[in-house]
Amino acid sequence: MPAELELDTFEGDAYLGITPFRVANLRLRGLPPVPLLSSFLELNCRTYVNRGGEKPGIWFFSLDASSRFAVEGARRLYKLPYFRAAMSPPPRFSSVRQEGPGEHAWLATYRPEGAAAPAEPATLEHFLAERYCLYAVDEDGRLHSADIHHPPWPLQGATVEISRNTIPPEGLEVEGEPHVLYSARQDVLIWPLERVDPVD
Repeated sequence: MPAELELDTFEGDAYLGITPFRVANLRLRGLPPVPLLSSFLELNCRTYVNRGGEKPGIWFFSLDASSRFAVEGARRLYKLPYFRAAMSPPPRFSSVRQEGPGEHAWLATYRPEGAAAPAEPATLEHFLAERYCLYAVDEDGRLHSADIHHPPWPLQGATVEISRNTIPPEGLEVEGEPHVLYSARQDVLIWPLERVDPVD
């Protein structure tokens, strides 16, 4: 991670998130969705960070998408590490990256359980889900951020069976049982990327 960011923890533990989902009706503000380009599958691998102790956000290790146009667009507009992947939707969600070194694949079956509700403040669910900023670095290593706006996540518990997982960064050791959350839908606005000024 960039030196300007610090790892954010919950009760002393850092978390690695792997998030599969379908993007639908993606569009630029004020424009209609473009047929065949606005919907695709995505899988991202993230951790949770803070800047100056005041702006919690997300740091992405990788983002895999089934759309070549989404990959190219996000790389240019948001400086994020997107990769083209062959993907199939739930209930057996799979992703196999098609570029870059090494094998990066994920195969899992998951299903929601219980009623949906927003996360309570000061809980692990709130720590993981209610993030309103992403961070990225440009080609020169300069830190940028983009604000994210959305209603509180309607979360459900879930069960998951993971058959294959080579998505986490090489050399990163992950311990403990997965903490699984599910959301049927979320509407999200992402603002343009902006340069982050150094913290005094």
